[in-house]
Amino acid sequence: MVAAGRRFGKTHVGLVALLQKTMPGRVGWWLSPTYGMAEQVWRDLKNLLGDAHRLNISESGHRIDMANGGVIAIRSSHNPDHLRGAGLDFVVLDEAAFMTPDVWPEIIQPMLLERKGGALFLSSPNGLNWFWQVYQMGVNNKRSWRAFHFTSLDNPLIDAAELEALRLNSAERVWREEYLAEFMSDSGQVFRGVRAAATVAPDTQPQPDKRYIAGLDWARDNDYTCMAVMEYETRRLVALERFHGVGYALQRDRVKQVCERWRPAVVWAESNSMGGPNIEALQAEGLPIRPFVTSASSKAPLIEALALAVERAQVALLPDEVLLGELSAYRMERLPGGGYRYMAPPGGHDDTVIALALAWHGVHHGLLTIDFL
Repeated sequence: MVAAGRRFGKTHVGLVALLQKTMPGRVGWWLSPTYGMAEQVWRDLKNLLGDAHRLNISESGHRIDMANGGVIAIRSSHNPDHLRGAGLDFVVLDEAAFMTPDVWPEIIQPMLLERKGGALFLSSPNGLNWFWQVYQMGVNNKRSWRAFHFTSLDNPLIDAAELEALRLNSAERVWREEYLAEFMSDSGQVFRGVRAAATVAPDTQPQPDKRYIAGLDWARDNDYTCMAVMEYETRRLVALERFHGVGYALQRDRVKQVCERWRPAVVWAESNSMGGPNIEALQAEGLPIRPFVTSASSKAPLIEALALAVERAQVALLPDEVLLGELSAYRMERLPGGGYRYMAPPGGHDDTVIALALAWHGVHHGLLTIDFL
């Protein structure tokens, strides 16, 4: 069992072990949560074996047969039942923590019994799930189980300054789980120190000598349209407007009213779905609206930047119970390929979270992207 941080070198360790175990004429697998995650491993295996004589390589089957009977195959745990079959001498379970709990005990472990085969589990942690439970067997030296722990800092080939930069720009949970390979609680909480950050007076008024930036999240179905206004110099959330149940024309009027009062230099607005036409309409009226396309790749850094700011007391919030409740309830789910999926809990809302995150995006990057009026 190897729990290791990102960029420690897990893949290299696994490749060396797999080749050592299969070259004498044995059967071994490299098992990943998806085939896509194993594509680079497949290329590396072929490069490492080079022009070795009498190799039969099946590209479609991701399988290499050797003249002495040795076999190396790449497999995916995406459809576990497709894995059932003949015995194995050795298997590498790459990013094991992101496989379903039944893959190891119900499918892979029985395939090793006849040949008295071995397994190498390689993964960064994913909460206290089944991988953590099996890892404890290695920690406690149960029978033939052994556990090893490495952080990203243990890789001497990585510049320490580069890792320090990552630490400074990562939320605590992300740093501890992904780079220090610590097993964290499954709570999945994103924002820490929320109520301690709620220090802004609710009756704060616009100041003529201050500059403001806003974030805007449009309503979907039963959601709320929300607009958050932040003071650029002090990083304070000074206004939070939230409304629903009205048409888009009235929503745009509400947005214009907020802009007339606070005169933000820029409003970062989510442009997905109905956001695009509404943004164009507001731009046509001269409002400083800029579109933000929310996608799987853009949402994570947007939320992580806000989480880091709240955690490190770099932003001050209004004591708005809806906002504080949505921030406290916001959750993340670790993805097999690395990174996180961020979302409100089932039945919950995240309108204030997204609006605040967009406002912080504008404040955090304002001097680089905005010519203040």
